[in-house]
Amino acid sequence: MDGKLFLVPTPIGNLEDMTFRAIRILKECDLILAEDTRTSAPMLKHFGIDKRVFSHHQHNEHKATSEIIKFLNEGQKIALISDAGTPAISDPGFFLVREAIKNDIAVECLPGATAFVPALVNSGLPADAFCFEGFLPVKKGRQTKFKKLAEEDRTIILYESPHRLLKTLEEFAQYLGADRQASVSRELTKMFEETVRGTLVEIKSHFENNTLKGEFVICIAGKPNVKSKNKYEDAEE
Repeated sequence: MDGKLFLVPTPIGNLEDMTFRAIRILKECDLILAEDTRTSAPMLKHFGIDKRVFSHHQHNEHKATSEIIKFLNEGQKIALISDAGTPAISDPGFFLVREAIKNDIAVECLPGATAFVPALVNSGLPADAFCFEGFLPVKKGRQTKFKKLAEEDRTIILYESPHRLLKTLEEFAQYLGADRQASVSRELTKMFEETVRGTLVEIKSHFENNTLKGEFVICIAGKPNVKSKNKYEDAEE
C-alpha cells in the first residue's frame, strides 16, 4: 500500500470551523505531525481523535523529515497539522511537502481555515488581486521589503504579532503614506474578533489606545493606479 501525506487545516480559533473531512482523515491516518503537541492535544481530544502525535516544527523539520519520508515509503498515511490554520502558510510544511514530492509520495492538501482569507474579504479592499507576505523580516531586509511593497499595486496582506504591530503600522505609513487605506483584523473567529478599517494613521491611533492581544492580519490597499482598478468597479462603470 502506498503512503500518503495529508496537509490538514485546523481551526484558527473557533472549533466549529473544523471540517468533517479533516476529522475523518485525522482519525484514519497512522500518525499525526503537530507543530506543538501541547497546543493540538485539546483540539484532537475535542473531536475524539486518538492517534500517535509527533512534534514537527521549524526547529526540527529538516532533521525529522528523513524519518517521516521513510515512514511514508513504508506505506503509512501521515497527517500534518499546524497550531492553527493551514500547514505551510507561515508555518512549517513546505520542506516536508517538497521532499515528499521528490520521493514520488502522494501529497493531498485539504481546504480549510486560513486567517488571511477572511481578513482580506472582510477588509473591503480589492480582493481580485493581492500579495501575501506572511511575516515581515524583523531586522535584515526589512527596509528593502518596505521599499518594494511601496510600489505594489495589489492589496498587501501580512501577519504581525502584538508587540510589533504599532511599529509596523508606523513604518508602513512612512513608506506608503499616512493616508493609505488599510484594515487590521485580530482574534479572527474568536469571541473578541475585531476588524479596524481606515487609514494607516487612524488604525495605529486606534490600537495605541486599545487592546493589543492575539494574532493580527494587516491588509493594505495597493499603490493607486488606474490600470489596477478592481474588475468589479470596471464592470459597474
